[in-house]
Amino acid sequence: MSPTSDDLALSPRTSGRRRFLATAIAGGAVLGLGGLLTACGSSGGSGGSGGSTPAGGGSSPNQKSVKQGGDDYATVVEKMKGFGTDAAPGVYPRTVRHAMGETVIPARPTRIVVLDTGELDNVVALGVQPVGVVHTDGSKSLPSYLKDKAGSPAAVGTINSLNLEAIAALKPDLILGSQLRAQDQYAQLSKIAPTVFSLRPGYPWKQNFLLNASVFGLEAEAKAQLDAYQAAASAIGAKLGDKRPTITPLRFMPGRTRLYAELSFIGTILTDVPLPQPKIEQVQELAVEVSPEQIDKADADWIFYGVYGSPSSTNQDAVLGGALWKTLGAVKSGQARPVSDETWFLGLGVMAANAVLSDLKGFVAPGS
Repeated sequence: MSPTSDDLALSPRTSGRRRFLATAIAGGAVLGLGGLLTACGSSGGSGGSGGSTPAGGGSSPNQKSVKQGGDDYATVVEKMKGFGTDAAPGVYPRTVRHAMGETVIPARPTRIVVLDTGELDNVVALGVQPVGVVHTDGSKSLPSYLKDKAGSPAAVGTINSLNLEAIAALKPDLILGSQLRAQDQYAQLSKIAPTVFSLRPGYPWKQNFLLNASVFGLEAEAKAQLDAYQAAASAIGAKLGDKRPTITPLRFMPGRTRLYAELSFIGTILTDVPLPQPKIEQVQELAVEVSPEQIDKADADWIFYGVYGSPSSTNQDAVLGGALWKTLGAVKSGQARPVSDETWFLGLGVMAANAVLSDLKGFVAPGS
């Protein structure tokens, strides 16, 4: 996969709205949530022999519109309200509405290939072990928090470089992914097996979970898990009462350092508790990018930092060893802590979200 499942390398903003935000943030580059997939083009897939048909009326956003700077960037949750199925649990064939149109699922799938970390988390949470997975460029193994439950799926490439021959060889009866990641491959994938795509990974992770669950008739199970997650998040907030510390999710990546904002996976979790973020991160975007000389902008009551891939490929060591880092309030108070990148930034599903809540509880609300 790419440097992150929630965001890939993002180009400089081009819209007037984003230029305004970047200026207002005084030097921190604001990054659009969708800007991810430069590796995927913008042509549309339109079905194929996998039982898929184009979306009626052309109402679904295209790949470009849910990328960074796209018109549908911040509205994907609203756009997904019509996704899913009207079929009752256990009833097949069923028709599932999704980002690329409608797909007929002839029978309950048993051989599933997942094309991103969020879909992997989703199916495992539903008790399904996939037969094929993609990996990130930072790790060629299953996420450690899922290894005990995910089985032994075969590798079928990376997020940005799908191995279609390997996927076909597994003879799947379902492929789960997203329009943002693999729109250009949708037609080919649909010829291999029924294929269901969300609009994009990351911020709409709850809607993606419900969409994936609809294929198996397990919407009620998914909703129950989301309700349990929200109850756990609210319990942390109740424990804190009015004394809610500010939180900065900080991530070191090759060539960039990011403070994650409201329209990110981790941003939604902080909102659900709720836990406030510093003003610089209170924007309807994926993240704010800062230079090592601007690391003071990360200061909060707590800083939780992760690193994508090898720390040596990022500026983590230089920042953490620098004089400016040592001046931050969170650092002085011992409240700047490393966290797991694979859950906080790459997980994109309910199991990762629960792991993040567990971390937050232990740090900011012990005993809740």
